[in-house]
Amino acid sequence: MSETLEDGFKRWTAKRKSALVIEILQGKTTVAEASRSYDLSPSEIEGWVEDARKGMENALRTNPLDVRQQYEKKLRDLQEAYGEAMLELRARKKLQALLDMEDDK
Repeated sequence: MSETLEDGFKRWTAKRKSALVIEILQGKTTVAEASRSYDLSPSEIEGWVEDARKGMENALRTNPLDVRQQYEKKLRDLQEAYGEAMLELRARKKLQALLDMEDDK
């Protein structure tokens, strides 16, 4: 591992995370090796790698989104999905109530 990833640190700063992600992308280490070496879950490291890929993709766009725009877009998408789920839940409850009324007849 690089000097940026020395043992004994307590907090994973953006600089340390990016150094580890770069080593993974360059094939110098794997997610599994890093997970064991630094006592991190593979899913956490994979999340960092995915975030890095998204950031690189955004940085290479002709018109990159700023961080706030990315956050707001993700928030809108989640709110939309939540709204759809709530509508479906209400519809299912109404349907169940109607079916229960039919059974009572």
